[in-house]
Amino acid sequence: LAGAFCIPLYVPYVLTGRWIFGRSLCKLWLVVDYLLCTSSVFNIVLISYDRFLSVTRAVAYRAQQGNTRQAVLKMVMVWVLAFLLYGPAIISWEYISGQSIIPSGECYAEFFYNWYFLMTASTLEFFTPFISVMFFNLSIYLNIQKRTKMRLDVFHEVHNQSFTEEMEKSPEAKLSLKCCKWGQKESAETLDLSKSKAQAAVSTSSLDAKDLLETSSESSRKPKCCNKKSCKNSASALSSEKRVKIVSQSTTQRFRLSRDKKVAKSLAIIVGIFGICWAPYTLLMIIRAGCHGQCISEFWYETSFWLLWINSAVNPVLYPLCHSSFRRAFTKLLCPKKLKIQPHYALQN
Repeated sequence: LAGAFCIPLYVPYVLTGRWIFGRSLCKLWLVVDYLLCTSSVFNIVLISYDRFLSVTRAVAYRAQQGNTRQAVLKMVMVWVLAFLLYGPAIISWEYISGQSIIPSGECYAEFFYNWYFLMTASTLEFFTPFISVMFFNLSIYLNIQKRTKMRLDVFHEVHNQSFTEEMEKSPEAKLSLKCCKWGQKESAETLDLSKSKAQAAVSTSSLDAKDLLETSSESSRKPKCCNKKSCKNSASALSSEKRVKIVSQSTTQRFRLSRDKKVAKSLAIIVGIFGICWAPYTLLMIIRAGCHGQCISEFWYETSFWLLWINSAVNPVLYPLCHSSFRRAFTKLLCPKKLKIQPHYALQN
């Protein structure tokens, strides 16, 4: 909309230095221009808030995800609030004040040099949204960090206790474990008894003691029930199913963490570009209003003004690049036939 309506009317105005389209079209151009830029900012806040809910309140978010009516209502409210911020002032300022201060051949808002109004509007249009988006982004990042730590701790705990849990749950594992423990206990008792007999026989015959110790060692190596190798094989076989479950859980957790990190990264990029594009214009506009245009070069003001439109041009490209759900939404809007042909997993990739 900015490229189709605002820029084509503004380029002749910049090149010639004179507005040639009349007063009525000037007001319409101002209303549309302020509306589009402000709604762009408010939409960033709304999208950031939506991402904030999807990460911090995932269960409640999924429960309301199919509520199309609520989503449409939020988007309509964004445009209504964006219009109310500047639209009524642009349309009715000269009627309330009783006169127009705009010279013939010029086109700008009546409040262009009103510092108090611009400071209030800038607070609602830039400073408050920027702080809000920063808060949402920081909350998402901290939540992801906390969730990552908790999931890693749980994963290590489950991994370390998997063998013990399997032994406690499986009857065969219990029998195998008891068998091994009984064999080890029997061998230990045999070893202690044999050593005692051997020490008692030292005084009579050192050779007999040596044979007795060797016999006790052999009996400790070969318990009647099972040996060390069979215990390991039994434990490995019984815990294989548990290990598969752990690997599956680990893969799911890593996928979720990767997805959440992408959300935080995309928001950080959006916040950064939003600040770069809007901060110069907001600051220069306030300073320009305070000194009535005498302390700010026209070149820098025009540069900051074009940054707003660049932000509007970048956002529709930026969202699909940063998040797969936006890519699917744009594909559904622009190429519905392609979406029907392609399988769901191909779109996710």
